[in-house]
Amino acid sequence: CSDRLLRTARAVAHVDAFLSLATVAVREGYIRPELTEDDTLIIRDGRHPVVEKLLDGSIRYVPNDTHFDTDSRVHIITGPNMSGKSTYIRQVAIITLMAQIGSFVPADEATIGLVDRIFARIGAQDEIHAGQSTFMVEMVETARLLSGSTRRSLLILDEVGRGTSTYDGLAIARAVIEYIHNNPRLDCRTLFATHYHELTELPNILPRSSNYNVAVTERGEDV
Repeated sequence: CSDRLLRTARAVAHVDAFLSLATVAVREGYIRPELTEDDTLIIRDGRHPVVEKLLDGSIRYVPNDTHFDTDSRVHIITGPNMSGKSTYIRQVAIITLMAQIGSFVPADEATIGLVDRIFARIGAQDEIHAGQSTFMVEMVETARLLSGSTRRSLLILDEVGRGTSTYDGLAIARAVIEYIHNNPRLDCRTLFATHYHELTELPNILPRSSNYNVAVTERGEDV
């Protein structure tokens, strides 16, 4: 009897999860992504599913495209504070995750090459209880990311190197990008948001890296 109840509960739980995904897909106008076995990742007019719901009616969420293929592996993203760099890289990770759990996604079109894992290095916080400074936490997480990734992985990194002095931070950020790009075990799809504009020179020496910049438009007192 207990086994039958457990099987029934699991079946109801699955139906509930699928129904929730279907309901939000219809309500928010999500589309069915195409999943492939290669390592491309192409999104047209993608949106962050949470942020777009938190905006009031007077503000429109600005969708963005993403295009990874064999010739484009590391995207270096620059732009001013509060321009949406962090939201954008999170958006790509969430859309990828949603596609791989069988959900429709918030975009106009999406082709998602299978990802074996998603690594994120986002945020600045210390762990006083563990005796680790903000910089130490950042370096430990970055090391874990670099050692655990494969060519199939998706990496999102937000302002790596900001936890220390400018020149040291710039050197660390550049070394991380070069390692991801040049290591044959990696060369994985990477979104790297940064305020170090010196890094925009890297596509001149790293052929599979590209520069992207968040455009900002002033509208009265707002941007």
